[in-house]
Amino acid sequence: MSKNLKLKLFLLENLIWVLVVAFFLFNAFVTPNFATSRNIINILYHSSIMSMLVLGQGLILIIGNLDLSLESTLAFAPGVAMLICVNILPGTFGPITGILMTLLIGVIIGVFNGIMISRVQVNAFLQTLSMLIMLRGLVLYLVPFSIFPLPEAYTYIGQAWLFDKIPVAIIVVFLVYLVFHLIFQYTTFGRKFMATGGNPKASFVSGINTSRMIIIAFALSGLLAAMAGLLAAGRQGSVNNSMGTGMVMLAFAGAILGGASLEGGKGKPIGMLGGAILLGMISNSLTLLGVQATLVYATQGALIFLAIIIDRLRIYIRNKLLHQEQLRKLIPEGQEGEIGTAPI
Repeated sequence: MSKNLKLKLFLLENLIWVLVVAFFLFNAFVTPNFATSRNIINILYHSSIMSMLVLGQGLILIIGNLDLSLESTLAFAPGVAMLICVNILPGTFGPITGILMTLLIGVIIGVFNGIMISRVQVNAFLQTLSMLIMLRGLVLYLVPFSIFPLPEAYTYIGQAWLFDKIPVAIIVVFLVYLVFHLIFQYTTFGRKFMATGGNPKASFVSGINTSRMIIIAFALSGLLAAMAGLLAAGRQGSVNNSMGTGMVMLAFAGAILGGASLEGGKGKPIGMLGGAILLGMISNSLTLLGVQATLVYATQGALIFLAIIIDRLRIYIRNKLLHQEQLRKLIPEGQEGEIGTAPI
């Protein structure tokens, strides 16, 4: 493979960071106060919740499925945990137990989704859609009013700042993405995970327990949604039944923009971080420019459409580049100019 082709494929796979840099530079000149250090911290802080959902959705897309229940899990996990710890059995459980309970509930929801999809063979869209509606309904019933005050330790990662300059939420997000980057880049599990999404049948024949991989993917997705719930509860200092509403499709857009694909088997955590940051920058710039809320909503819909188009274009361009490279190897030296007319 030529160096030129490697460079093109690298830029194609990391297109999101090209978009992030381009969008930042454009707004640095157009949007007032956009490029200030304070606003950059603000963008990263307000992107922290979405970052967790983007990564969770990205993992599911890599494995070749879709999870619509993320936004409801975000509200249900901390809602039930704090309902038990604060209202039903006050003083029985400490805040650390409440955090672990929140994360465990998210994992249980994910495992249930994974079992139904991989073992019972329920369609992923329908399974997670039903969980989206059911969990939101349960949250509305169980938490009709906000739960507050919350234990200080429970709200720490969502509210605390280090040295009064950097929100703890930003550090947590970067650490989580770093862990997943290392797992997918350097472990056998990461390679098996990617292989399962890219070609489930071949992976199964080669000895990979694809059913287990799908369950693990949904368990991790539920865990990340619960972590997003911790960040949301910490930021507002309470738990309410509307947390996460309308975020799942934006998380889908962020994951696709970040390099995940509807075809499965593609995507990296570092790219998904770029997708979450781009979503945060777009929202921030629209706010600073004073764009009406209705137009912001329309912009979000356009982003979802753009993500799908970019996914199709990325696959088309990649296949075309690889096809041209194969033709170069087949055509004798000196006849490279005839590549465009060579039969497929």
